[in-house]
Amino acid sequence: MFINNHFNTTIWSEQKPEFLKSLTKVSDKYIKASKNTLEAKTHIKHFGDFGRSYHSTALMGDNNFRDFTDYVGNKSWEYLDQQGFDMQQYTTMFSEMWVQEFAKKGGGHHSAHVHHNQHVSGFYFLKCSNKTSMPIFHEPRTGARSTKLKMKTNIKGILNGNDLVHFRPQPGSLLIFPGYLEHEFSVDFGLEPFRFIHWNIQAVPKEMAKDVV
Repeated sequence: MFINNHFNTTIWSEQKPEFLKSLTKVSDKYIKASKNTLEAKTHIKHFGDFGRSYHSTALMGDNNFRDFTDYVGNKSWEYLDQQGFDMQQYTTMFSEMWVQEFAKKGGGHHSAHVHHNQHVSGFYFLKCSNKTSMPIFHEPRTGARSTKLKMKTNIKGILNGNDLVHFRPQPGSLLIFPGYLEHEFSVDFGLEPFRFIHWNIQAVPKEMAKDVV
């Protein structure tokens, strides 16, 4: 019997330590600014830091991230090209990019969500460990979810029947995945710092991209 695996969901991962030191340093001011907003300070004053997720303003206009965005943009193009899309007709463009840090007191997390109308999403982890939060990816096929069976308990690894994939990042881990792939972040216990860069990318027809400033 031939085994034919179709409709796979591709997640690329690699270690890119060469960006780690510079991006951690340059992202400090963005996290500091997000903690100093009136809303953040008011919330912390009345309710404390627990459960907070500090979200920066947009990073795309900062030239300190240029080498990183060039790399991610090129890799995202390759990611789509390898899946068979005619990428000679498209260029990849960032829709948004930001840095996040979970609260020192713990409780930081993100509920499951997707990024609509985005061809590629990704993470780059600046601060993390085996004691911090991590991304969890969900089975994207509605039909597979509706007919889910119990999995065997004595099998290690990820099989086609798994509906959740947990990824344990290290500082410098880079992930690229489709924007339609539902994902969340597990609850962080505040034991060690957890900070990451997140982005969304669209593949734009080259003729249209010429008009984008």
